[in-house]
Amino acid sequence: MVSKLTILLLTSEYIGSIFFFSKKKETTKTKKNIENADPSMICKFVLDGAGKKIGESVSIDHDVLIIKSGSQFLGVPLKHVEPGEKTLVVKGLLDFTKAYELGEKWRKESYREMNQHDCPEEKSKRL
Repeated sequence: MVSKLTILLLTSEYIGSIFFFSKKKETTKTKKNIENADPSMICKFVLDGAGKKIGESVSIDHDVLIIKSGSQFLGVPLKHVEPGEKTLVVKGLLDFTKAYELGEKWRKESYREMNQHDCPEEKSKRL
């Protein structure tokens, strides 16, 4: 009886330590991503290496800068973005296919466009 109880306690302690340590790693990773995100990078024009305007930065999602380019959203890893005083410059060649995929993923998860029926004034008029 005692040996079963001892085994059960050791097993539960081992499993508990696995969850404890894995949570700690996740928290450290999240803090690292937040430290890399500079809020001053939002609402700036984004240029490519040749100085051509790509769009305007609208958000930072973990380690990806979200850029609104026309009606599309593009995602560029922060490690490829060089902050300037008034603009941001994408270093190297920009893979628009991958950037579009990252931006579209962000749009589906985070972006909600308001329509006329979502406005508080419209809701009060209907009541």
